[in-house]
Amino acid sequence: MRLVYLGTPALAVPPLRALVDAGHDVVLAVSGPDRRRGRGPARSASPVKAEAERLGIRVATKLEQVLEADAALGVVVAYGHLVPAAVLARLPMLNLHFSLLPRWRGAAPVQRAILAGDEVTGVSIMALVPELDAGPLYVSAPVVIEPGEHVRPLQDRLVEVGTRLLVDVLGGPLPVPRPQEGEVTYAEKLAPAELELDWRRPAVELERVVRLDGAWTTWRGRRLRVLDAEVVPTPAGAAAPGQLAADVVATGDGGLRLRVVQPEGKRPMRAVTWLRGARPGSGQGF
Repeated sequence: MRLVYLGTPALAVPPLRALVDAGHDVVLAVSGPDRRRGRGPARSASPVKAEAERLGIRVATKLEQVLEADAALGVVVAYGHLVPAAVLARLPMLNLHFSLLPRWRGAAPVQRAILAGDEVTGVSIMALVPELDAGPLYVSAPVVIEPGEHVRPLQDRLVEVGTRLLVDVLGGPLPVPRPQEGEVTYAEKLAPAELELDWRRPAVELERVVRLDGAWTTWRGRRLRVLDAEVVPTPAGAAAPGQLAADVVATGDGGLRLRVVQPEGKRPMRAVTWLRGARPGSGQGF
């Protein structure tokens, strides 16, 4: 099938590669513009653009260019922008989304599933409509969230399942899509403030924030990233939220044992190693 592909981040690369490997003719890839991706001034291509160029696929940054492509269908994976009705009227598209729709429509479905304490999430392939993630479903598949699983490995598993579904769906005539059923929830993009650990919150909620791989707190006025942690009982002798007792931090309900941290300007390290150097005094905390 002659396709156009719309995607931007690294998680959208495996589906693109799989479609080409399955024999589909991807005539155009639309991706975000080059931008700074590190501390230097140089701009670099998005992961999807870089992969498309490696595969010999023509790349565009303007959505309207899909209308010039001689394609039968558009495939959207984490493109990052709504496709207007005028474009969809001329080129039908389907979307691979990383949740069990209609739960977690929007930009951060994997992160929101973890924060909410969901035990199951999944992938959905839907017909694209102008409204955000509201199209009828061709197929969906559940994926269990493992206890303590962080966002990156969960995302990788969802991409793997979704890629297989996408290739299967496009391997023959598209099935008749079915309307979404159930309560609609929205996965707003994470705000930076949501990754700061508020020790007044319960430990189970803070552990979920840590699993997003961007959690942080402050220690003696400097930022300390918390990369891995586990929920434990409230430590004896640590009365106030944020106080340390060995490697356990008291919270609003329960304790959070620090496993891996990253002090500002340093590499990740085991929390016990960091504590030996930090030498917190009695009752000191975050």
